[in-house]
Amino acid sequence: GMGLERVAYLLQGKENMYEIDEVFPVISMAEELTGRRYGADPVDDVRFRVIADHVRSGLMLIGDGVTPGNESRGYVLRRLLRRAVRSMRLLGYDDPALPALLPVSQERMRSSYPELEKDFPRISQIAYAEEEAFRQTLGKGTQIFDLHARDAKEGGRTGLSGEAAFTLHDTYGFPIDLTLEMAEEQGLSVDAEGFRSLMAEQRARAKADAKSKKGVHADTTAYRAALDAHGPTDWQAYTSLATESRVLALLAGGEPTPAIVSGSVGEVVLDRTPFYAESGGQNADAGHLVWSGGRAEVLDVQRPIKGLVVHQVRVLEGELTLDTDLEALVDPEWRTGARQAHSGTHVVHAALREVLGPTALQSGSYNRPGYLRLDFGWGGALAPDQLREVEEASNRALRADLPVSASYMTIAQAKEAGALALFGETYGEEVRVVEIGGPWSRELCGGTHVDHSSQIGTVVLTSDSSVGAGNRRVEALVGIEGFAYLARERDLVAQLSGLLKVKPDDIPGRVGDLV
Repeated sequence: GMGLERVAYLLQGKENMYEIDEVFPVISMAEELTGRRYGADPVDDVRFRVIADHVRSGLMLIGDGVTPGNESRGYVLRRLLRRAVRSMRLLGYDDPALPALLPVSQERMRSSYPELEKDFPRISQIAYAEEEAFRQTLGKGTQIFDLHARDAKEGGRTGLSGEAAFTLHDTYGFPIDLTLEMAEEQGLSVDAEGFRSLMAEQRARAKADAKSKKGVHADTTAYRAALDAHGPTDWQAYTSLATESRVLALLAGGEPTPAIVSGSVGEVVLDRTPFYAESGGQNADAGHLVWSGGRAEVLDVQRPIKGLVVHQVRVLEGELTLDTDLEALVDPEWRTGARQAHSGTHVVHAALREVLGPTALQSGSYNRPGYLRLDFGWGGALAPDQLREVEEASNRALRADLPVSASYMTIAQAKEAGALALFGETYGEEVRVVEIGGPWSRELCGGTHVDHSSQIGTVVLTSDSSVGAGNRRVEALVGIEGFAYLARERDLVAQLSGLLKVKPDDIPGRVGDLV
């Protein structure tokens, strides 16, 4: 269990790992900035050590592609950086600290990790933005904490309520660790259990709201009853656009019903279905259910519980009753567009990593027929030439007609093969890996895809925007929608050329003369 740092402090004759040559320079810079001296006060020493450790850890995490966030490893990074910043304030330094500390750590680490030097502009941009965001709320949040602490002491209480800790977290971005530390400094405890309960309630509300917007009820009793009675849905979205199916259960308002009449909306459970249920950022399929004397439009498809596919429908003709035999028909044009968009998302992700480097990792995505958006970890806006490179790399992949394939393997085999996974997602022991051009794009994915990259048609990037510190979002159109966008742009240029009476290439200069 002896790590490199322990070996180093023994060989260098130091008291602890914080004094070794790889770490102590950060403490020295903190001494210079604050005017305090390491070793003069035990309380200050703890703060110096926190700064040295957290600055170095933050440097390495961002270098590995992590960006500050509210969940998983992004939240760990946020806590590290914010605790380092607050420790500098406790040492009397109120100015931005990371611009002075982070380069010192990078300088000491670059011989072992040369990639940090090349990537430092991105790393520092993310870290500095996180410090600035925290500085904007730290002062006000500290005032609120002081009010709660004073009220607790004056009221004869020994700690802060979970509600107070939740407010500091939700409104002012205080990680619970920071609140615990501040409370301990004042001899107070924190109702951590109450805090966790409020956090769980908030997550449950958000989940219920999301389900409600999709027409899926938070109460899963009726869904579980259907699953228990009939077993899991025979899901054939990968292999078929149409199935002969039977109605196993009908629900209205989350409760079982014997029928859904014309003009009404309800939920349908079938024994088998070709409809893709929304997941993995891919929108649900559209289409129809058709039976003797009736027809229903499929509005949405969800998996409210594992194993069960539920179709939200509006009955257009006739009446849909239990045990009805029907045809489940996916709209083929919709599915084609969905396959183009999902494969396009993988292509754009691979192109981003090709242009920006391996740290440009996807953090989220959404795609529907003709449209995709992809969120990824990156510190700042992409330059116009970078966007052009990403768009060009994407379309080169389409022109290459790369084969697209899906295979099943264990999670260990997928990781060994270099397949990318969306961090924070939960995967089973067996996973589905989608490849585009072999190793060029290899991701864990459950979506529907084209057979060859050329079938995507085209990729047209339409925007690059920020979705929080250290995260960017690119949006694109694919297939017919991409061609339509380019046609509109061409028509607009032609109109401007006619109005200004100049060639298209001369439009910018002519407009400049008029301004």
